[in-house]
Amino acid sequence: MTIDELIQLLNAGHPTPITTLQELILRHAWEGKTYAVIAQEAFYGAERVRKVAAGLWVLASDVLGEPISKANFRKLLEHRPLTPAQQQSIRSYSSLGSVPTLEFPDSPLAPDSGFYIPRPPIEDLAYAKLLEPGSLIRIKAPRKMGKSSLILNILDRAAQENYQMIHLDLGQADNTAFSSLDRFLRWFCANLSRELQLSPKLNEYWDEDIGSKVSCTIYMQAHLLTQLPTPLVLALTEIDRVFEYPEIAKEFLPLLRFWHEQARKTEVWQKLRLIVSYSTEVYIPLNLNQSPFNIGLPLTLPPFTPDQVSELARRYGLAWFSQIDTEQLMGIVGGHPYLIQLALHHLAFPQHSLNPTSIMFMPPAKDRTETWEQQRQRLQDLLHQAPTEAGVYNDHLRRMLSMIQSNSYLRLALQQVVSSDQGVSLEPTLAYKLNSLGLVNLDGNYTMPSCQLYAIYFRNQLLQSDRTSALMEIELEPEPILNGLYPVSEPSHQPEQLKKENLELLQICNLDELTQLANKRYFDNYIKLEWRRALRDQTCLSAILADIDFFKIYNAIYGHPAGDSCLQQIAQSIRACVNRPDDLVTRYGGEEFMILLPRTDVAGAVCVAERVREQVKALGIDIKSYKFGGFPEEVVTVSVGVASAIPKIGDSYATLVQSAERALQESKRKGRNRVTVTHYQAAQEPVKVSS
Repeated sequence: MTIDELIQLLNAGHPTPITTLQELILRHAWEGKTYAVIAQEAFYGAERVRKVAAGLWVLASDVLGEPISKANFRKLLEHRPLTPAQQQSIRSYSSLGSVPTLEFPDSPLAPDSGFYIPRPPIEDLAYAKLLEPGSLIRIKAPRKMGKSSLILNILDRAAQENYQMIHLDLGQADNTAFSSLDRFLRWFCANLSRELQLSPKLNEYWDEDIGSKVSCTIYMQAHLLTQLPTPLVLALTEIDRVFEYPEIAKEFLPLLRFWHEQARKTEVWQKLRLIVSYSTEVYIPLNLNQSPFNIGLPLTLPPFTPDQVSELARRYGLAWFSQIDTEQLMGIVGGHPYLIQLALHHLAFPQHSLNPTSIMFMPPAKDRTETWEQQRQRLQDLLHQAPTEAGVYNDHLRRMLSMIQSNSYLRLALQQVVSSDQGVSLEPTLAYKLNSLGLVNLDGNYTMPSCQLYAIYFRNQLLQSDRTSALMEIELEPEPILNGLYPVSEPSHQPEQLKKENLELLQICNLDELTQLANKRYFDNYIKLEWRRALRDQTCLSAILADIDFFKIYNAIYGHPAGDSCLQQIAQSIRACVNRPDDLVTRYGGEEFMILLPRTDVAGAVCVAERVREQVKALGIDIKSYKFGGFPEEVVTVSVGVASAIPKIGDSYATLVQSAERALQESKRKGRNRVTVTHYQAAQEPVKVSS
């Protein structure tokens, strides 16, 4: 038995193929390499390799029917031929392809899957862009909207063109790969080499004197692209993972753009066709000429239409599915592809929904002796149980609930949304994060549940918490943002109307009515939480304080209605400069706005501050008066102060705010319409950085 035959046998004997890392461990272990060497060569953590290997040997033992370990598997199997049953198993698996006939909806759909529903014109646009030299395709959508399935279809088209292909999931990288930029780029290059079956000659191309980025670029060009006879399609999925490491992201993301732009100058770079997919908006301090997220072909995946849902039902063999049935299903889950497919899968293969490994033995719905009335009744049962723990969505809903409950701000925001019969106006960063999770839709300034399933489930889960839950929250969050809204003495079964009124009161307490930004009360609670997180994680927390120049005089010239309009325009402009879900924009005072940027160093904060200053000036709000002797500028501007800190035990967040206030005063003293930064450690000596 060869190592290739063993891998085929493991794939054939298990419901899902073994992973890339499992295959890598098998091949290296076959060669006698230790886990430490495997981890070093593959740029994975040693502990991760050992953990994956332990599960791998259990899997091999189950498939082969005898104890298998790293120490004995080659000696045991190398001279043993495949049995007739094993040969038949491999032939059967090969005839089906690498994906089972009916995949459980948790997995991406293969290109040849009969359950993949195209969403025109997205596929055609992607296929056409793929053929362009040096192309870049950006796919953005909430999780489980079909990004991975679309990428597999694009890669299949690339295979038809005889292109080389690499599908690199950054979500699978160990934390150790992100310990530094150098470590990450070496991990990145090593994995590309492995996927292309080229020797990883990192040491020959890496030069610490010229830096990691230049070394990586030379490696890509000289060692990888030059050796390829055809174009290379590089699909990077879960690129959101890089967003969690700003120091790496602000170097790696511009590098992707640089490679894309090199295609205009150097022929060899025309071979590289990039695909990047992500679920959330990126905020890294990049200027417009560095970001890869404003170039290339942007694709946003829409929900399914009723016709697409009906077509998918037909493919599942549910011929009884009428337009009314489609409307009933979409009335609960909307057009969300994953939720639709999970429901249809359950209806067509109810036993498989309970036991995914039973697919080989479960006939499709059209081949079962089941009456139309029985199928219709199962649809009604599914819809009735959908938002409950007994429903087919229970695992998915619990995962979403866990994410929401881990963030008190998201939990309160979603409570407001699901308790309202109409859309509510949320603090923008919270609305955006809920939208990125796929839980809400945005319509202008209003936020509403994306489907009835989420509205009903989260209303029941979040609005009917009992006294024990309230006590636990108070214990876990010493300074809750509720500030007594839900006192300990609250009854466990609060009337629905009272709950609704309390949530409306919470909205009023935390939102500035004029600008629709968070108010200072909300900011004071938010900075306490973020300060504790920054202290725990030892990350940088930055504050930006902006003040409208000569605003009181503006009010005197043009009147208070014009002043209110000016405040609203500037609030919208500042909010547009901040995209990351955890960032907060606040109306801090009458004409002052505070921006809080978690996990952002002083360079990133200054980048945002400059963007704010430039965008406010670009609004072109006139301010002219000879009565007051004129103004330095003929349009409204802002003065900005920036402060940044990595908290230490015993420090107070108030010092960060005071540092930003001192920096703002220095900007005003020096002539206004400028940015000044004050480092937390040297708060007495502000330094002007731009004007």
